[in-house]
Amino acid sequence: MGEDITILHTNDIHSHFENWPRIRRYLLAQQARQRTAGQPVITVDLGDAVDRAHPLSEVTRGRANVDLLNQIGYNAVTIGNNEGLGLTHEELNKLYRGANFDVVLGNLTDTQTGALPDWALPGKVITTKAGTRVLLLAFTAPFTLTYPLNGWTPASVKKRLPELLQQFAGQYDVLVILSHLGINVDRWLAKHFPSIDVIIGSHTHHLLVNGEHDHGVLLAAAGKYGEYVGQIKLAIDQHHRVIKAEAGTVATATLPVTATDQHEIDHWQHRGEQLLAERVVARSPEQLNPHWHHASKLTALGLAAITSYAGTDLGMLNGGLFMRDLPAGPVNLNDLHTMLPHAMHVIRVTLTGQDLWRLVYEMELVRPFLNKYQIRGMGFRGQVFGYIQYQGLKWQPERHQLLVNGELVDFKRTYQIALLDHHLFIPFFPTLNISGQTEILFKQFLRTVVGDYLAAEWPIS
Repeated sequence: MGEDITILHTNDIHSHFENWPRIRRYLLAQQARQRTAGQPVITVDLGDAVDRAHPLSEVTRGRANVDLLNQIGYNAVTIGNNEGLGLTHEELNKLYRGANFDVVLGNLTDTQTGALPDWALPGKVITTKAGTRVLLLAFTAPFTLTYPLNGWTPASVKKRLPELLQQFAGQYDVLVILSHLGINVDRWLAKHFPSIDVIIGSHTHHLLVNGEHDHGVLLAAAGKYGEYVGQIKLAIDQHHRVIKAEAGTVATATLPVTATDQHEIDHWQHRGEQLLAERVVARSPEQLNPHWHHASKLTALGLAAITSYAGTDLGMLNGGLFMRDLPAGPVNLNDLHTMLPHAMHVIRVTLTGQDLWRLVYEMELVRPFLNKYQIRGMGFRGQVFGYIQYQGLKWQPERHQLLVNGELVDFKRTYQIALLDHHLFIPFFPTLNISGQTEILFKQFLRTVVGDYLAAEWPIS
């Protein structure tokens, strides 16, 4: 006697709480429907549920997100880079303490102990009433440049998957991978590990409306921000083997809205803002307004903050970072959060004078394009890249010359410049990766760096 297994999945919600009431109703209703029919249902989340761009996620360091996930009864979740890198080592260790679900994660260990964190399982086997054993394995994107700075050691899925398959050999009938690795890695896995039954994907925010069959493996993915919910149907034969696998997605916008939804959404927003606003950090002598497309005092202030933090004379920031004004008078954490919602860190880059010249030349070449370029991801939570503004640097376009603190750049000398880690991941400034010696100052987000600078320059009293 066979059975039908339903897998419900969410991913990359990124604290888009405006979609949560409808997602919650849909998941709970689908779970109830399957159980009433006597069919097994498994519910999973693929990570990046937390995003500190939302004020409630910021002030609770993601614990409010876990409270919402607890409403569903997930069988398993994994982490994305927003949980793994957007929270400190200590904050991540505390994140799931109140969770009523298991965290599955197979490729991240504590650098000090060399062991899997105590809040995670290497895999989870779910056995249905009919005796089918479903193994859930999960992997997060192994950012080798940044995870070690946060006290974690990532491993590639290519290394870890064979080890975990050996560890769980003989303990499962159906293999499901929860992947926060991206669509290209998912397709590679399907090609090289055709014994996998299902790969549920995320991280690259791809949407596979009706799934994708690749080398006999079903690939599924539900986009981003909770805009879709995924549903997978597995037909299992009497030998507990998958004989048919189908994937589908439901657009959250098509789901019904109730009268209390907006009140709940507004409450999450206002509560987060209220808690942040209680923390006043500085008193600004004047209002500074953002200007995305030309130079501004506000960007200059940001430059002063990052260069002070990095201990450099030189710096570059893009004006599109600043999402609102810095008010005159008391400045609180909510002001900083709404002004700089980005998940970005300061970097200190060491370059020869010749390479610094080339870096600034690259910036000048793309300046007109980037001024209004709409950019997404890689920690950026704004709309456009905006105006490139320097501290300590001046480009003379008619001669292609660079002045450093008023003097012509010395090609043989070594310089240091403060930038943001975001600039390492966009393709416009290749000199950073080719020639720069980069230190990521990982302990604080940009808004905290700016807030600490304001507190020192303009203290409350």
